[in-house]
Amino acid sequence: MHVSLTPELEAIVKNKVESGFYNNASEVVREALRFMEMNNDFVAQIKLDRLRSHLAEGERQIETGHGVILKSQQDTREFFAGLNDA
Repeated sequence: MHVSLTPELEAIVKNKVESGFYNNASEVVREALRFMEMNNDFVAQIKLDRLRSHLAEGERQIETGHGVILKSQQDTREFFAGLNDA
């Protein structure tokens, strides 16, 4: 298997090996994958909680008249185009 890394990620791997904590790049990648696998449910729950929080905030804004209701795809496109201009 061959894995390509960005220069930034490659530097991280090299630094980990140079620290002496890992013997080679493969150990760093294996450890990172194990960590990712072990924490996947935790990260997914954090993302879900954050999404729910944003949805609740949007509902509060709509209830108090401060939200923006987008009724069509065109409304949605215009709304997000306006965000890029800001």
